[in-house]
Amino acid sequence: MSASPGGRRRRTAVLAALTLGALVMPAAVAHAEPTSEEVREEIERLEEEFIELNATYNEAQETHEAAEEKLEEVLAEIEAAEENVEELGLDVRKLAGAAYSSPDFTSFNELVTSTGPENALAHQADLTYLAGQNDGQLARYAEELANLETLEASAAETEEEAAQALQEAEDATEEAEEAIAEQEELLSQLTAEEQEAATENVGGSGGGGSGSTGGGGSYTGPASGNARTALDFAYSKIGMPYVWGGTGPDGYDCSGLTQAAWGAAGVSLPRTTYSQVNAGQRVSWENKQPGDLLFFYPGGSGPEHVGMYAGDNVMVHASTSTKPIGTVTLNDYYRSEFVTAVRP
Repeated sequence: MSASPGGRRRRTAVLAALTLGALVMPAAVAHAEPTSEEVREEIERLEEEFIELNATYNEAQETHEAAEEKLEEVLAEIEAAEENVEELGLDVRKLAGAAYSSPDFTSFNELVTSTGPENALAHQADLTYLAGQNDGQLARYAEELANLETLEASAAETEEEAAQALQEAEDATEEAEEAIAEQEELLSQLTAEEQEAATENVGGSGGGGSGSTGGGGSYTGPASGNARTALDFAYSKIGMPYVWGGTGPDGYDCSGLTQAAWGAAGVSLPRTTYSQVNAGQRVSWENKQPGDLLFFYPGGSGPEHVGMYAGDNVMVHASTSTKPIGTVTLNDYYRSEFVTAVRP
């Protein structure tokens, strides 16, 4: 999982090409045909690549949305700052005009022609007030200009961040579509029986679940309280399609399903897998309980897949686009890819 998606994709394509080449070889060398196990291993790699890309997509979408919100706020601040600069600039120009056209109260002529000491002191007070006002307005004007410049720089940076995040999301979507196409191409070369053997328990509903039956399911396990409410929700979505970046109600991705399930129990979870892993108490594989979030596939930014433990060594999750929402037996493969469990 440490290689880049592009690197893994190239490695996958090479292996897929070799596999497909073997599948179409003449009968004389039929012994070189890949086994269902070999195809299954390739499918697993494609599934993991897809899951990582989905996590990347969700994180990029979150970053893009946050940047867009920030940009909207900054633009509103810029508008207010521009109004302030215009108003202060007008005041400064008025003060400058007044200072230019006013008599010099400190000049000998003004002091001599004043009607008395009190009048002379009043002239001096007027001068001090005018100078103070002028300095204050100039300072505020300069300060607001600097603030406007800072806001404009922030807006430009935020726009760039939003654009970059959007591009990352689009790239992840494109790469995921390529991974799906490779997987479909592999499977299309197999018989129905071979396809079943190759995809058995890979990201879907094998062993102890009803994920492929459709129409929802009913949770009958030992969970109680909020955990049961969350599992009831997740089970009611069994058979619904996996939706890339989906948060419901017509389909979900992995973290979208867990967020919605625990949301039904009144518990607010963050949107992405990378954030959900920090949204509760971490527990070990041995101490997991029904309702706990189970995280798999360690990646550079954190675990890339999440499901919900249902008890009896079964997990309910949204796996990939090739499988509907369903349950899966937690076999040795999942144990080897396990990162941590979290109790919301």
